Amino acid sequence: MKLLFKSLYRKRRKNESVIRYVMWLMHLWLGLLSCLIVFIMCLTGCLYAFKNQITDFSNRDKVYINVISGKTKNADLIQAELFKQNKELTSLLIPDYKGRSYVIGYRENQLDKSAYYNQYTGEILGQPNVGSNHFFEVVLDLHRNLMMGNAGRQVVGAAVLMFCILLMSGLVLWLPKKLKFLKQGLTVMWKAKFQRVNHDLHNTLGFYTFLMLFFIAVTGLYITYPWVKNGLIVSLGGSSIDNISKEKDNEDDPFGGLLEDMLQKQDEKKNLKNSASASIDKIIQLADQQLPYPAVTSIELPNKENPRYVVIKTNTQNLLGMMLPDEVTFDKTGVFKTKELFSDKPLNKQFTALAKPLHTGEIMGLPSIILYFIVSLIGCSLPVTGFLIWWHRLKKMK
Repeated sequence: MKLLFKSLYRKRRKNESVIRYVMWLMHLWLGLLSCLIVFIMCLTGCLYAFKNQITDFSNRDKVYINVISGKTKNADLIQAELFKQNKELTSLLIPDYKGRSYVIGYRENQLDKSAYYNQYTGEILGQPNVGSNHFFEVVLDLHRNLMMGNAGRQVVGAAVLMFCILLMSGLVLWLPKKLKFLKQGLTVMWKAKFQRVNHDLHNTLGFYTFLMLFFIAVTGLYITYPWVKNGLIVSLGGSSIDNISKEKDNEDDPFGGLLEDMLQKQDEKKNLKNSASASIDKIIQLADQQLPYPAVTSIELPNKENPRYVVIKTNTQNLLGMMLPDEVTFDKTGVFKTKELFSDKPLNKQFTALAKPLHTGEIMGLPSIILYFIVSLIGCSLPVTGFLIWWHRLKKMK
């Protein structure tokens, strides 16, 4: 036991700064405390990164279809054919790839369902296979809560907070004392002994992935802790939760707009109750005029909760090809109501909208998912290589 405690401490070296010495102690202690949780977080993050791709693969016979001809069934025809089968179309997802099937949402026997739909043949290909969903639910529960509910969630949050400190202290420890040692911190000496290779892997890979791992960790904290969410929103120019509560009584009440919107929708329900609905094809045409670019398009039809058509197009027409949602709404008769472009939102709302895809890597599709997978895999290795460094130190003391 004495040896164990001795391995957790060392005297400050000659010419070693106090900051570097404190960082070394923090890096060692927090690393040992959180290594197992961080390993689990990174491993489950790696697995969950490919959720959509694996789900598509397990439904490949329904997702990917042969392009029989260039002509597809239009939305109105799809709605009419479903109606003949006592199915009420409630939503439609149109992909931007011709070899991929539509996804339809419909109501049948008072139940809401969804299914893949072959837009060339008019065949309903079946509901999604949910076998992989259960696996990913377990992975997600492990990632968020260690499968221990709120207690696990707090443990995960504390471990991620420690991981952020580890990354910062690791960067301080990585900084070479002299410029001539810089190359040593950027490369791995593969021909050296195992202990040296292990040290280099911890040191070098930690440096290369520092920014991305720190970003992933912070967005994870954003999801876990309200105070982190509040702090980030305020730092990006938004109002804190406390201020929003105070502003509720002012004329600039941020909820006033929502209330007005709700009242307008109530009026629409009442005034347009007996009006004929615009066709879905007309709505798509009007939406394309407002958002004139090809993209994955989601259409939600009017329902009891929302009397408007809601069209969301995923805009990738930007420098990095990020998937940014733009939304337009129309009333039941096709009169334009609102247009909400992602680029027009304030920075704090943009971050709020993208927090999840930024954390999971979905923000730029498959390329960013692969990048996140590699970075998370390296994140898995850091607790292992770090533990081995400490274990080697402990063995040397015997």
